[in-house]
Amino acid sequence: MISIEKVDLSSKKAVNEFVEFPFKIYRNIPQWVPPILSDIKLMLNPKKHPFYEHSEGEFFVARMNGEMVGRIGALENKPFNEYHDTRQAQFYLFECVDDQEVANALFNRVFEWAHARGLNEVVGPKGLSPFDGYGIQIEGFEHRQMMVMMNYNPPYYVKLVENLGFQKEVDFVSCYLHRDSFKMPEKVHLVAQRVKEKGTFRVVTFTNRKELKAYAYQIGEAYNKTFVNNWEYYPLTQREIDFVVQNLLTIADPRLIKVILYGEKIVGFLFGFPDVSAALQRAKGRLTPWAIIDLLAEMKRTKWVSLNGAGILPEYQGRGGNALLYSEMDKTIKEFGFEHFELTQVAETAVQMRKDLINVGGIPYKNHRVYYKHI
Repeated sequence: MISIEKVDLSSKKAVNEFVEFPFKIYRNIPQWVPPILSDIKLMLNPKKHPFYEHSEGEFFVARMNGEMVGRIGALENKPFNEYHDTRQAQFYLFECVDDQEVANALFNRVFEWAHARGLNEVVGPKGLSPFDGYGIQIEGFEHRQMMVMMNYNPPYYVKLVENLGFQKEVDFVSCYLHRDSFKMPEKVHLVAQRVKEKGTFRVVTFTNRKELKAYAYQIGEAYNKTFVNNWEYYPLTQREIDFVVQNLLTIADPRLIKVILYGEKIVGFLFGFPDVSAALQRAKGRLTPWAIIDLLAEMKRTKWVSLNGAGILPEYQGRGGNALLYSEMDKTIKEFGFEHFELTQVAETAVQMRKDLINVGGIPYKNHRVYYKHI
């Protein structure tokens, strides 16, 4: 007998059970990187997460004979629907034992939730902010998850979702680069050099968090505008921009963040993040003082880096800004002693960037698929 219960977000016990359930699913999967539990709890806190200032969400668990066997979140992003003239619900935080009936029960509850709000489509996995990661992994299960910037799931999740009638909406492909195979065409550096000599574009680099913080507001504004033509775009509120930037400042090595200026305006950026997956696995989701020390040490010893967030404002593309961006990517790869690089979750709708990454030696090695279903 399967029952579906709405999570009481005011109950610490209920929230903890929801948040900690993945440890049951992934206990024997070495590629999984546990999220910071406090980050997931924040997603379930309407009083603190900026998403709930404009939108709604509820969360559900599935039980079989009293035991929790699955969970899911149902979200309505109202600014996204208004901007794209759609009536979508989103699902997120889906975790489930390998049982189709359990998955059916969870999603049927989401469909009911969506119908009650006049929505006619369910899309996901898709979270509450741009840094939550997209999609169900469909390829590359043998590779470790890149921190918590993307989702990881057992291969059987694909079957559970597709058996419910979900179809592909968009794929997010991650590319692997080894330092020795990275090959930036000399022409790119020449164009970048000419652009800098003209004096219209320039690159700003940072040595510490204080310098980075001085540009935080402008970076957030540029981030919001850069992806205006992307599938996932919607106009972020100021609180959401602040939230994204705060997350960026928390996990960033300032030396790996670069911004491109046109005059005094930020028109592009490159975000690099040292991969601290190994330390996150040791922390098991809890940021104790010892775990924080271990995370800081891992930032210095890791040989992996994630380039997750690179873009030029649409109106400045084709004017040399792209060449400058890729030239700076080349410098990041060569200057800091990393050996392995992941270009994390590039949407297939970003056609030119996908081509560029392959041209410089990137090998597609992970794929995450966002699904949709008309209801």
